[in-house]
Amino acid sequence: MPKSNSSLSVSELESGYLSSQVLFDLTFEIPAIGITALVGRNGAGKSTLLQTVAGFIKPTKGDIELFGESVLRFGPFERTKRGVGYVPQERSVFSDLSVKENLLMGGVRLPKSDREDLTFVLNLFPKLADRLSQKAGTMSGGERKMVGIARALMGKPRLLMMDEPTEGVWHGVVDEIKECLVQYGKENSILIVEQNLDFVTNIASQVLLLERGVLTRKVNASDKALLEELKGRLTV
Repeated sequence: MPKSNSSLSVSELESGYLSSQVLFDLTFEIPAIGITALVGRNGAGKSTLLQTVAGFIKPTKGDIELFGESVLRFGPFERTKRGVGYVPQERSVFSDLSVKENLLMGGVRLPKSDREDLTFVLNLFPKLADRLSQKAGTMSGGERKMVGIARALMGKPRLLMMDEPTEGVWHGVVDEIKECLVQYGKENSILIVEQNLDFVTNIASQVLLLERGVLTRKVNASDKALLEELKGRLTV
């Protein structure tokens, strides 16, 4: 696989649903290491972008490269095998399966000898060790989010994409998710869609602003003045 300093490179991307175009001429890159936040108002196209990159929506124009390789010809499973993990905003777990069964489903891209080793994710989320036999559907919303993230991490993705991981989650669980992402982002790439701006601006190295399907701003998280301006645009 080609080497690249970017985990994700999007060029002139356009996408949407049937006759409804949602994304317009998007071009950007995500670094191979670190956390990038994608923010915007409801309906801006953030979830559509993640689903398009993950392979669930076929773009109408443009290119998507993962780690230097164009993946337009590949579906979701092949993209997962190439190192992409995706945690959707809703239905991130299989409710009728146990926590352990959910986690094991996340290791499909690993060698068979590693697929049942839960050590990695249990070190990131120690609380799950006592919940392995519990049905995921009986857990709280925050706990289910934790299981969904852990399942995606079972495959040790080089690019982890997450859609609203803190939505409706108790602040104690938010802190655990934050700690996990900071740790994982030290050696991997994370693209996170999030409405909680304080959460993402504390952990991200760059912030992308999507407005009505158009990428309008790219802000370095160290530029506090620009971050405050961005927050103002989203809260008006």
